[in-house]
Amino acid sequence: MIFSAQYREHYKSTFWLAYPVVLSQLGHILVTVTDSVMAGRIGTAQLAAASLGNSIFTITLVFGLGISFSITPLVARADGRKNHTRIALILLNGLVLNTGMGVLLFLAFWGLSPFIAYLNQPAEVVRLAIPYVNILFLSMVPLMVFQAFKQFAEGLSLTRQSMYISIFANVVNVVLNYVLIYGKLGLPALGLNGAAWATFISRVLMAIMMAAFIYFSPRFGRYRHYLRRQHISWTHMSRMFKIGLPISLQMIFEMGAFSFSAVMIGWVGARDLAAHQIALNVASVTYMMASGISAAATIRVGKLRGSGDLHGAHVAGNSSLILGALFMAGSATLIILGKDLIPHLYVKDMAVHALASKLLIIAAVFQLSDGVQVVGLGALRGLEDVKVPSMISLFSYWLIALPIGFALGFWLDLAAVGIWLGLFTGLTIAALLLFFRFRKLSPQ
Repeated sequence: MIFSAQYREHYKSTFWLAYPVVLSQLGHILVTVTDSVMAGRIGTAQLAAASLGNSIFTITLVFGLGISFSITPLVARADGRKNHTRIALILLNGLVLNTGMGVLLFLAFWGLSPFIAYLNQPAEVVRLAIPYVNILFLSMVPLMVFQAFKQFAEGLSLTRQSMYISIFANVVNVVLNYVLIYGKLGLPALGLNGAAWATFISRVLMAIMMAAFIYFSPRFGRYRHYLRRQHISWTHMSRMFKIGLPISLQMIFEMGAFSFSAVMIGWVGARDLAAHQIALNVASVTYMMASGISAAATIRVGKLRGSGDLHGAHVAGNSSLILGALFMAGSATLIILGKDLIPHLYVKDMAVHALASKLLIIAAVFQLSDGVQVVGLGALRGLEDVKVPSMISLFSYWLIALPIGFALGFWLDLAAVGIWLGLFTGLTIAALLLFFRFRKLSPQ
């Protein structure tokens, strides 16, 4: 059945829709990878600070991304019904909601950043992490503007433009990292803070370019006359927030577990935290790429559901799950083959290399579970099922993964390896529950 002509057609459609989203999503995490690689060249403390800072910033990032993800299924469903007025109103109100959330997230987390000192981390790591993460919090404002336009375009199955913009912005980020971190072209060496400023500038460029594409492209002309203050609707924003909030909570429960695992590993030492950052960077790259397939599942399931083709929505979701599993199986193979080489890209400390190689093996093993759970979440979003998946994430990561990780890490003295084994357990349980949830809600 999964090799039938119907499934093959869905594989093809999902792939061509997903690959630009994969590259675009990859752009978000490559910013963190670039920061970590270049900061690691300065020293182990800088790499550990980048790990701590990015673990905390990830909570802010995924909350904002979750709110913005509400735009895509609503636009896809309206597009399936050819309701262009509703599409235009979603664009305007999604932009207002996203921009407001970006400002609120910056102000809230900037005010909380001094409390990093109470996480019982090495003093030098804390000193470097606080100013670094504050600049990252500021970058949430342009990033949320970019996300509003990006998720709107993806809801209309237009995925390539954000891919091009993300690739360009990442090239800019790499160049600015080199200039600002190490003090080139006559500028002072800003160290780790230079990486954060490079991220901020590249995200401002992303927001400007995506806004220009939506506003000036002729294909969006039918929507532009709705971009006026009198069409701002609390009803529309409230609906988006009600869909986006459970998505944000689900992402926070998952990413928050990984962030808190970094805090626990920091209790062991700076070298363990640096090794964790290397393995987490690699796992995050494959996760964000799989989340591109997840986004394609949301678009296709949502549009087919909106047009009334419920069986087609079921097949679209199933084919996306299969593609996600195959992609992550390939990623697992590459990680295992590169487990001894990858750590050398980050830092020179051989003790960090040895531990990072062990963690990369665990990261490779949980690739399949990670792929199934993230694509399952995307398929369920296409059905606008967001509350139960958030509860599944809370159960899997905070009631299963972290307690098991703590027990293995500290009671059985497995340290970072034990904490990662706990994460593997939580991901596997989440994958199984989300798979069966989609099977239950989607008609055969």
